[in-house]
Amino acid sequence: MQEPRQQTRGSLQVTNQPPSDDAALVAAVLKKDRKASAEFVARFANGIYSYVRSRLAPQYDHVEDLVQETFLAAWTNLGRYESSGSLYGWLLGIARHKVEDYYRVRLRAPVAVDDEGEDGVVLASPPKVHELMEQTQLRIKTQEVLAGLPERYRLALIWRYWDRASAREIATKTGKTEKAIERLLARARAEFRERWSSGKSA
Repeated sequence: MQEPRQQTRGSLQVTNQPPSDDAALVAAVLKKDRKASAEFVARFANGIYSYVRSRLAPQYDHVEDLVQETFLAAWTNLGRYESSGSLYGWLLGIARHKVEDYYRVRLRAPVAVDDEGEDGVVLASPPKVHELMEQTQLRIKTQEVLAGLPERYRLALIWRYWDRASAREIATKTGKTEKAIERLLARARAEFRERWSSGKSA
């Protein structure tokens, strides 16, 4: 059997199984093969866990729950898997939705983002946060600074720059206005820049 290849995507290791191997595994799981079910979890658990953990850092209390929810959703919908795409990519899509649900709940918290007044922070020129996140040599410092931000700032930045969601998409999924999300992102970028420049991560 062809060995799986691993690629590094940010802090996440991606396992690329041959599509035919994925299809065979799914077929065996659907036939209630216990060995196949155990292999299914063993093959993908670490990758899904790493993805979810990287999106929730530094608050890890809900990582296990979201990973479990991802696999439960996968079991429920396994019959819908199409072998034209990788099984890991399919699972990652489910995990991404679970993480977005987590973000949505947190960003809907009763912090009156819409009612916050305009101020100089909002008008400050935004730092190139996305470039900082993409540079390997700065990743550790970036994660440390993110970890020290208020949760709504941290989640907004991760959702916007790591997961490439637009302000409009975030607004739609959180029930807030696009302008409110843009103000939230502006404040988050300003806070990130200040902590980055001062060397403070907490």
